[in-house]
Amino acid sequence: MKAKSILINYLFVLPAVLIFGIFYIYPFLKVFQLSLMEWDGILPTMQFVGISNFKEIMTDKIWWDSMWHAGYITLIALTFQNGLALLLALACDREIKYGNIFRVIFFIPPILSEVVVGLIWQWILDGNYGILNNAFNAMGMHSLVRNWLSDPKTALTCIAVVHSWKGFGWGFIILLAGLQTIPKQLYEAAKVDGADSWQVFTKITIPLMIPVFSMVIILTILGSMQVFVLIISMVGQGLVHHTDVPVLRILASMTGSSRFGYACAQGIIFGLVLIIISFTQKKLSERIKQA
Repeated sequence: MKAKSILINYLFVLPAVLIFGIFYIYPFLKVFQLSLMEWDGILPTMQFVGISNFKEIMTDKIWWDSMWHAGYITLIALTFQNGLALLLALACDREIKYGNIFRVIFFIPPILSEVVVGLIWQWILDGNYGILNNAFNAMGMHSLVRNWLSDPKTALTCIAVVHSWKGFGWGFIILLAGLQTIPKQLYEAAKVDGADSWQVFTKITIPLMIPVFSMVIILTILGSMQVFVLIISMVGQGLVHHTDVPVLRILASMTGSSRFGYACAQGIIFGLVLIIISFTQKKLSERIKQA
């Protein structure tokens, strides 16, 4: 009977294990195998090159420039996007008129298609007939008029701001849910003890929200580091070396250079970077919570 019970339990788990193995474990092992090969993705023959692809990545300036671009977008998202999300979550956590309507409005940008968002903002930021430049001209601020998405000095920042605008709704919903789990009795007790709003925020809200902050930060990093659809829809391949990100470099290695082995090696390096960043962030959050 015990053996039968164990067998039944394993049978219930088997479908999930099969799905995980087929769609996660096998592709990962295949990618690792291809990263040790030189393959054009078409011919059946592959040449074993060992860790040569990984050595080449270490000296690939374009690749590390793309990592810096992704890091810059992530930094803007961590500050501007999450800061805006927190401010709006704090505002909507209070009993305000039409609060539910505001919650719906703030969650609209994340559910929009990245392609549609990119094309709309490309139209807004267009150097010739864009709404932004027309507004500056109408206000007499001619010195601010420029080709926002064609200028290497502003293109990446514009992409980062648009990405933050589109993604702040996710952080808003998560942070708002976290704020609503804090017992209201704590706020009432703090006010009875004479604490002001800043003391309540720093002594009650922030400590209790650290796990939520940690989750939002990790999700922001993972999402921002992997952004690429928005970039393609906004600037295409016009400013490759100024708006390139790791996912686009991997795609270029596969479709442009027909170097599938090198692209797989780039994917592994990129995945390791994301894992290290997420693990480090988790450990830091645990230490802050314990302190």
